[in-house]
Amino acid sequence: MAIENIKTNSGWADQDHVPGLKSELLELNMGPQHPATHGVLRLVLHTDGEIVYKVTPVMGYLHRCAEKIAEGVNYKQWVVYTDRFDYLSPMTCNHAYVTAVEKVMQQEVPERAEHIRIVTAELSRMASHLIALATFGLDMGAWTPLLYCFREREVILDLLERISGGRMLYNYMVPGGVRYDIPKDNWVSDVLEFITMIEKKKLKDYNDLLSYNKIFIGRLANVAVIDEKTAYDYGCTGPVLRGSGVKFDCRKDDPYSVYHKFDFDIPVGTGEMGAVGDCWDRYMVRVREIEQSCRIIRQALESLPEGPYQAIELKKPVKAPAGAAYSRVESSKGELGHYIIADGGQTAFRNKVRSPSFCNLQVIEKVGVGQMVSDLVALIGSLDIVLGEIDR
Repeated sequence: MAIENIKTNSGWADQDHVPGLKSELLELNMGPQHPATHGVLRLVLHTDGEIVYKVTPVMGYLHRCAEKIAEGVNYKQWVVYTDRFDYLSPMTCNHAYVTAVEKVMQQEVPERAEHIRIVTAELSRMASHLIALATFGLDMGAWTPLLYCFREREVILDLLERISGGRMLYNYMVPGGVRYDIPKDNWVSDVLEFITMIEKKKLKDYNDLLSYNKIFIGRLANVAVIDEKTAYDYGCTGPVLRGSGVKFDCRKDDPYSVYHKFDFDIPVGTGEMGAVGDCWDRYMVRVREIEQSCRIIRQALESLPEGPYQAIELKKPVKAPAGAAYSRVESSKGELGHYIIADGGQTAFRNKVRSPSFCNLQVIEKVGVGQMVSDLVALIGSLDIVLGEIDR
C-alpha cells in the first residue's frame, strides 16, 4: 500500500513526501514476548521506517476464564482469583470484590476492618507505583531507579507478609472484614517509620535521579499526549485520566470504605514539562500519589479504632439475597469495578469485572499513530498496564 494513499484518524499520514517515491508499510509484531509490552501483550504495528501508522493491541494470551469461574465457586473462594488480576496491587483487587459482595448482601463492616483495609490497600498501591516508576525508567534506559524502587517495594512486601502471610498474592480481605487482625508486634510503628522515610528521603531520591533528569524529561515531555476529550472518549481512569488534568478519583468522587474521613489531595497533570497529558505528566502523577498514600496510611493508623475485624465468621458460608450491585474502587491503575448479580445462593449468578487496564489500553490505537517506535514504548510504559487484569 503506497503511503500517499493512507489516511488516519489524526490526519498525520497526510505529510509531504518526495514526489514519485513509493514506499510500503511494514507489518511488525511487537510482543507478546517483548519486554517493553509489560506482559504477554502483542501489538501489531504498521510502520514506515521508525514511524507508526497503525497500532492494534492483541490480547487474550493470559485469559483464564475468571468471570466464568465466579459462577462455580462461592463468594469467599473467589477472593483468591482477584489477587491474580492486578498481581502488582492485589489488595485493591480484593477490596473491589469484597465491597461489591457486601453491597449486594447489605452487610456492614466493622470500623477497625475498614481502617486495616485502607492501610493495606494503600501500601499495595505504593508497591504498584514503585514498580511503575522502576520499569518505566528501565524502558527509557535508566537502570539504577529499578534498584532503588525495588528496595523500597521489598519493605512493603515484608510488611504485608507479616499481616497476611503472603508476599504477592494475599487472599487477605474477605466479605465482612479482613482475614487477620494487625500483628501484635511493632507492625504499626514499622509502617509509620517506613512512610516517614518515603516522605522525607526516598521521594526526593526518585525525583533527583529520574523524574527531573534531563534525558528522562526529553524522552517523555510532549510525547503521546492524551488530551481530556480523548481520555473521556476511551474510558480512561486512574493516573492516565488524572495525567490529562482531570481531577477524578473514586476515593473522593464516589467515596467507599472510610476514605471520606481522611484528608488527601488528588494529583493531576499540569503540563509542567510539556503539554498537559504527555507521558511525563502520567509518570509524575504516580510519584505524587505515593506521597498521598503515605498521608492516608498515617491518618488511618493514628485513628485506628478498637473492636472486631470480622463481621462474618470465616468458616460460615456467605449467602447473598437475590439482587444486583455494582461497586467500584480506585485501584493503582484506575476504576476497578465489579457488577454482581446474586440469585440467593452461595455463588454469584454473574460477576462482571470492569478492568481499568483494559480500558486504558484502548487509547493506544489513537495516540500511538504518528509516534516513533521508541515513543510507543514510552506510551505503553506511561499507561502502566497489567495483563492479568486485562485478560482475566
